[in-house]
Amino acid sequence: MKIEQFEDKGLAHFSYAVLSEGTREIVLIDPARNPQPYYDYARAHEAKIIAVIETHPHADFVSSHLEIARATGAVIHASRLLGADYAHEAFDEGDSFAVGKHTYRALNTPGHSPDSISIVLEREGQDVAVFTGDTLFIGDVGRPDLRETAGNLTARREALAAQLYHSTREKLMTLADAVSVYPAHGAGSLCGKALSGANSSTIGTEKIGNPMLRPLSEAEFVAELLADQPFIPKYFGYDVALNKAGAPAYAPSVARVPRLAPGAALPPGALVVDARPEAAFKRGHAAGALNIQQGGKFETWLGSLVGPREPFYLVAADAASLENLIQKTAKIGYEALIKGALVGTPATGATGATLPVLDVAAFRRHPAQYTVVDIRSPAEHAHEPLFAGSLNLPLPELRERAGEIPTDRPVVVHCAGGYRSAAGSSIVAAALPGAAVFDLGEAVHAFPVLVPA
Repeated sequence: MKIEQFEDKGLAHFSYAVLSEGTREIVLIDPARNPQPYYDYARAHEAKIIAVIETHPHADFVSSHLEIARATGAVIHASRLLGADYAHEAFDEGDSFAVGKHTYRALNTPGHSPDSISIVLEREGQDVAVFTGDTLFIGDVGRPDLRETAGNLTARREALAAQLYHSTREKLMTLADAVSVYPAHGAGSLCGKALSGANSSTIGTEKIGNPMLRPLSEAEFVAELLADQPFIPKYFGYDVALNKAGAPAYAPSVARVPRLAPGAALPPGALVVDARPEAAFKRGHAAGALNIQQGGKFETWLGSLVGPREPFYLVAADAASLENLIQKTAKIGYEALIKGALVGTPATGATGATLPVLDVAAFRRHPAQYTVVDIRSPAEHAHEPLFAGSLNLPLPELRERAGEIPTDRPVVVHCAGGYRSAAGSSIVAAALPGAAVFDLGEAVHAFPVLVPA
């Protein structure tokens, strides 16, 4: 037996190929949108993909389970509670299937979602690994607040948190301490709030080191789990529905994105996502464009700032970057929203715009002469305040709330490091025409955290 872990760093996503070396057959678990790495792995090992298991309908990425099944004849296994629209075999507690000397056994582990399952891998009657999806992470557990309005089954976050308490204690923690734990996500995922940087663990290690598995009453667990969860991106519900239905094939869908000539004119008022570096963006861009830079977590911020019903144009610095960005967009199922993709500064004529560069020294001398907008999360704003009297408008809410910003003084936008403030300043400038809007950018590192009075 060989377990291969595939990592998508942009979405902090782990997927798995389990190779039965005796039969040269592969079972995939929670595959990413692009199926090619799994085909390459199968070819390299002269093996055949015979099954795909979905631990739940994912909210943060689009799975290739349906495409792989159609291309290889593999059987999709998923909980009947998922209500899948594609052909599959129900895989719930009491269900199992064998591949060579290995048996895959389902555990219903609701909590992150009502339809979550974990998969126990047995070898010759002994449990050796468990694939926990978004139920149990390394150092954390899944968030319970994503299925209140999405999916075949919905449930209140309080009810799901309580279910997660029982799933961890009564299902997963009863496995042998030596059983390896393989989750669907690592540090940086928005499917939890305190994930470890490790990519695997054991049940015994998690019992000792995972704060959410320490002795807690159900009420204590629920209260702690619900506190300070991160924001919910706009695309999460959309991806739950897309994964329930099964996404279109990856490569043809990417190929259908219209590629426009460099500098092509864009319609006035069109939504433009400009992924060029912030310095180039500030020198010139389409009026109203959002500067979501290619670096960082582009796909997450794209799906957080742009809704799944908002068509947009995509601008990149060069041809290679453009193709990479289209592929990143496809990972969250947004490629169909791209009305056109192009390189360079769009030919916008009189509708073009620039963003001024902040005189940091002048701002440092007289910060009270500016309206400071902190676009970090409420927790960041409260725990590490930087400017007295700053207005906290978190970036995911900024397009809807930018009108709350007073314009009687120049506006300075900041985050923790500069990536988010590039996007934030572009949003504020577009929402407040005529106002002087500046991006503090990386200069934020030179300002100390305020000491509470």
